[in-house]
Amino acid sequence: MQRLLLLEDDIGLVDGLVYSLEKNGFEVKVVRSIKEAERELAMGRDFALLLFDVTLPDGSGFLLCEKLRAAGDQTPVIFLTASDEETSVIRGLDCGGDDYITKPFKLGELCSRIRALLRRSAGEKADNNVLRSGDLVINLAEGRVLLQGESVDVTGAEYRLLCLFLQNKGRVLTRTAILDRLWDGAGNFVDSNTLSVYVRRLREKLEDDPSLPERLKTVRGVGYKWEM
Repeated sequence: MQRLLLLEDDIGLVDGLVYSLEKNGFEVKVVRSIKEAERELAMGRDFALLLFDVTLPDGSGFLLCEKLRAAGDQTPVIFLTASDEETSVIRGLDCGGDDYITKPFKLGELCSRIRALLRRSAGEKADNNVLRSGDLVINLAEGRVLLQGESVDVTGAEYRLLCLFLQNKGRVLTRTAILDRLWDGAGNFVDSNTLSVYVRRLREKLEDDPSLPERLKTVRGVGYKWEM
């Protein structure tokens, strides 16, 4: 049974969440403050996924996620947020969150997102030398990209960008987050216009119809998302 850590101070919401998650086969540990969450995590408990409310009595779920990522903890994080404003969404993704869901939400949708995130996380751990997405394969050991078994010619920057997308399948990546991690062959940072060019070139090489991409989607006002 996979263990989840739920950080939520709304008692009324917690009861329904725990009931639904346990019915779906998860074990749930509930904490109601940042301090409690940090204490639980410091004990080395093996949580498969973390569910963080954003606004807590003693701090922010965003800041806790940032702290975990800075310490090297890559446990998947889903934010439960009352705000669907663009700035809030971007903040959650930039701080290292994997997904977010806006209150009020359907419990069935939350469980589906949890299962999808856990599958992706397990797949990443299973083979560290290969990245896969349908008929697209990246052989990390050889630095090769294969589409339907055929080699795809990509530049170094396109390769790094593609690896970043496949390592984050199903996750929205903000333009800022991508630019922070992408650089050209000379070690210079890539600007926003250049990133748009790389995205367009990848679509031309990998999409059946680059004008209607099915793999590399634009999330308007936020960034990009690689469909799983």
